[in-house]
Formats: sequence, structure tokens, C-alpha cells
Amino acid sequence: MKTLDQLNVKIFADGADLDGILELYKNKHITGFTTNPTLMNKSGIKDYEGFARRLLEHIPDRPFSFEVFSDEFDEMERQAMKIASWGKNVYVKIPVTNTRRESSVELVKKLARAGVQLNVTALMTLEQVSDVSVALGNNVPSYISVFAGRIADTGMDPMSLMKRAVEIMSPYNKQELIWASPRELLNIFHADEVGCHIITVTHDILKKLSLIGKDLDEYSLDTVKMFHDDAVKAGFSL
Repeated sequence: MKTLDQLNVKIFADGADLDGILELYKNKHITGFTTNPTLMNKSGIKDYEGFARRLLEHIPDRPFSFEVFSDEFDEMERQAMKIASWGKNVYVKIPVTNTRRESSVELVKKLARAGVQLNVTALMTLEQVSDVSVALGNNVPSYISVFAGRIADTGMDPMSLMKRAVEIMSPYNKQELIWASPRELLNIFHADEVGCHIITVTHDILKKLSLIGKDLDEYSLDTVKMFHDDAVKAGFSL
């Protein structure tokens, strides 16, 4: 089993908790950050730009992805250009389609040619990967986020799909594949195994990093102690 230092896949923290993000920034194994409107809404963020700029003041030297939130491509473009202006380490997240299932490929192509660093998100099929990869080309550093965790939620093993996605993107050395929406710490090792460049990991899963390589006999004992202690605290009797 590999240690964290032996992994080739880069770990990006995915969240919208300011204190949690700044704490993870101290961790050498966290090499980038992402967020999205859903996470920001759950965290009670109301001032999108203010929150983003505050983060970038503290984190100027690692890639940070912020997403557009319009459903219209013209407005997506305007938002993308504004977000891109916030910093050299900013990547703009563009959904692979809008809510009407209209492809964003033409917008992706236009923004990439304009030099906007992109993170095209919410992909789940190899056809989408192929179309987006061609649209991005080698114009600008970019990410393609395939939601492997959501694919797994359907009962489909995402491993072969992700491995094929790596192959599809291989002609373009400025593109990196993201394993998005992982469900467990093991997915970091899955992503590394298939050659993914990056995995985005939520803060709750990142809290388990210290468990990597833990002795299973000791972990078993810890679990037994947990059950016993909780029974005592509850005051159970029979």
C-alpha cells in the first residue's frame, strides 16, 4: 500500500468552509482547492465574490476553482471572464451543459482560446470527455471533472471509465483529469491507480487522512473501545 507521499494523484480540497479551507492550506498534501454553488449555499455564503476574494487573499499560490452559476451561455461567459480576473491561480468552472441539456462545448472552446483557465465540471460519460477535451485542446491549463462518485452511486464501477478518460485526454498535455465527488478515502487510491491527475476531496473525508496505513489490529481495538465507552456514557443496562 502506498503512503501519501508516494501517490502521483494530486489531492484538492473541496468545500466552502473558510476556516476549514485555511486549515487545510497548511497541509502539504493539499495542493489545490475547489468549491461550487451548492457547497457555498450549504455554508450560508451570500456574497459570492467577497468570499472568493477573501480566500484568494489567503491562498494566492495554489489553484482554486470557482464556478459560474448562470444558465445562459452569454451570461456564463461574462461571469467566467470576471472570475478569471480575480487571480492567476483561478480556474473557472463551467458545467458541461446547462439545465436544458444544451452543450457548453462552444463556450468552453471560446474561453480556452481567450486564455481562461477552465475546470469543466459535472461530466459523467466518455462522449462528454471526448467533446470537452477536443474543445479545450492545448490552449490553456485546464481540468476535466468527471463525477466518478456519482457514477458509482448508480451501481456502475467508474474505474474503467476513468482509465479510458485518461487515455482520451492524453494527446493534450495541458489537460488534467479530476476524479470528482469521491465517497470514501479509498477513492484517492483508486484515482491514483487509474492515472487520474487530481482528486477533489471533501473536508469530512480529508479528516481521515491520518488513518492511512493504520494498523488494523489497533483500529479494531479502537472500535471495540468506542462501542464500550458509548454504552457506558448512555447508561445502558439489561
